[in-house]
Amino acid sequence: MKSFLEWFKASTKVKRWILLIIVGIVLTCYGIAKILVSQEITFFELGKTIVIFVLGFLAIVISVVFIQKRSLEIIIEANNTSTDKGKKAQLNIKSLIFNKKVYEEGPKVVVIGGGPGLNNVIEGFKKYTNNITAIVTMSDYGDIPTESRKALDTLPLRDIKDSIIAMSDKEDIMRNLMNLNFRNERLRGLNFGDIYLTAMNEIYSNISESILKSTEVLNITGRVMPVTLDEITICAELGDGTTIKQKERIPEVVSEKVEKINRIYISPSNCRPAPGVIEAIEDADIIIIGPGSLYTNVLPNLLVKNVSRAIKDSKAMRFYISNIMTQPGQTDNYSLSEHIKAIQEHVGEGLFDYCLADTGEIIPEYIRKYNKEGSEVVELDTKNLSTYNIKLIQKDMSCIKDEKIRHNTDLIASIIMEMICNDLKFHDMQNNTQYLLLQSVLKEQKKIRQKEEKKRKKLEKSGKEIKPAKETKGKSKFKEKYKERVASIQNTDKKIEQNKKIAQEIENYRNQADYKIDDNGREPVRRRKNR
Repeated sequence: MKSFLEWFKASTKVKRWILLIIVGIVLTCYGIAKILVSQEITFFELGKTIVIFVLGFLAIVISVVFIQKRSLEIIIEANNTSTDKGKKAQLNIKSLIFNKKVYEEGPKVVVIGGGPGLNNVIEGFKKYTNNITAIVTMSDYGDIPTESRKALDTLPLRDIKDSIIAMSDKEDIMRNLMNLNFRNERLRGLNFGDIYLTAMNEIYSNISESILKSTEVLNITGRVMPVTLDEITICAELGDGTTIKQKERIPEVVSEKVEKINRIYISPSNCRPAPGVIEAIEDADIIIIGPGSLYTNVLPNLLVKNVSRAIKDSKAMRFYISNIMTQPGQTDNYSLSEHIKAIQEHVGEGLFDYCLADTGEIIPEYIRKYNKEGSEVVELDTKNLSTYNIKLIQKDMSCIKDEKIRHNTDLIASIIMEMICNDLKFHDMQNNTQYLLLQSVLKEQKKIRQKEEKKRKKLEKSGKEIKPAKETKGKSKFKEKYKERVASIQNTDKKIEQNKKIAQEIENYRNQADYKIDDNGREPVRRRKNR
């Protein structure tokens, strides 16, 4: 009895539907009884009775549906294990059931690259699909192996671990876990991520299979795949013929010789793609190359045997996401066309159909910060791009993240998903399940972005910072974006105040009886005190 009465609490939101179902039963019974007891009935009375019956029946059906819906929400709320401080889970059936279907039936996305650029792209696409495959390079590019890698005798796993982190629902927790270096005396120097992946490899006796199984065990969105299981070395050849076989020396040597990188190659050159890589590319709906270090993250993947050929032969929509800033010692003074030219010189034409480039205005303070490190904004030389058979998509898609210039991955993902929807529409597939589901999510995400944009413009117009009322709320985006500028203004104000104090002290000092300034503006002359 007690458990039954709990359904009538205010928080359950069930009472309204119980009342409606009672009304529906009354109306339905009235309609049936009216027809049964009436010996003679006019056409008007019959129509009225039928309407009452239909309304009652609809009320019952609607009530049952919404009671079931609310019951499911209550069950999920009761079993919710969210650890967010003071946050009440925002649950609805549309997001729990419908969106799950969206993700499962979403487009198959293949992202090729490595480093922060690849992982940023992954974060954006997690909102639209579960069918994400990250293809990364199994190479440390000549870096000195870590103590953990030496002790466990493993392949380079850094990019693998970073991609697993990016695909996780709890990125912060997963990052701390995968990057944990033990302090215990027996385990000192060992990394948890290396130990875990090594253990999985012991179980499955195959690094590729162990990585795929790891994504299932860790409940990761999508898959992470090494481009090859062979341990490769990235080598750079400069314009004067100099060969560099260590990544950390590339910027140094390029700067010393003032020579551009002529080509990049991998050793061994005949390394084979890992199982499933070619199949993932062939089965993809979307293939994304970049952003990332052109010569050390992007091209090495494309140089693995048959990878670039599979991309060219794919029927997927193929995108290249341009870097926002150049990379010192690799792409110094490179324009967008020079990035594309470098790719085509290594793997030929026809690798991608579209190129996404940023046209946004970046805060000068951040650009100057990058300039000090030898990096510049990638020039959009649209005239030179006309020689390539590539459609250029220019959007304001830069943002500041962790005090660094990054791509707005939410916007990138929405742009590409809209293009997929338009392509489905073009092929008269408006009734396609994938099209309908994607359209729904795109509308939701667009509303969220518009709301955030209005908030940002309001903040910029007011020039005020909004401080979070509670610790659980996030920091002001305006504050984060203009952090350095605000600090600079504050420091300037402090300096002005200090200068005023110094000027006042000098004035007081000059007015003392111990000193005078001669009429010719010469140095102060000691004046004797009157005794």
